[in-house]
Amino acid sequence: MDTKLQLIRRLPLFAGWPKSDLEQVAALADEVDLPAGRALTTEGASGKEFVILVEGIADVVQDGEVVNKLGPGDFLGEIALVTGQPRTATVVTRSQAKLLVMNAAAFRSLLHDAPALKQRVLATAALRVAV
Repeated sequence: MDTKLQLIRRLPLFAGWPKSDLEQVAALADEVDLPAGRALTTEGASGKEFVILVEGIADVVQDGEVVNKLGPGDFLGEIALVTGQPRTATVVTRSQAKLLVMNAAAFRSLLHDAPALKQRVLATAALRVAV
């Protein structure tokens, strides 16, 4: 858990959080290592997880075209989980990647328990939907 806690502590999404809250995130998130070329989400599919990119780079693809690049500290999957709508994009790792992944129930529980996180995630989701 200490290694995962260190990963979480350095993520901007959780900046300034007390150790007890970071420990809750660590308990809810799974640490996953993936090779380059692995799809993290598929456009049009239902959302089942929230993903934080800890290390590596990923491409955001809509309608077969790369529209954005994600790097360490970026997150994805929140739009489908918050709205219940299908995934808005396919995200594919461009390099080897280390991720923190939460299933939908864990993500919703965390948003319920952490209003500051909920505000950050919803603000980001609103900006992404508006584009």
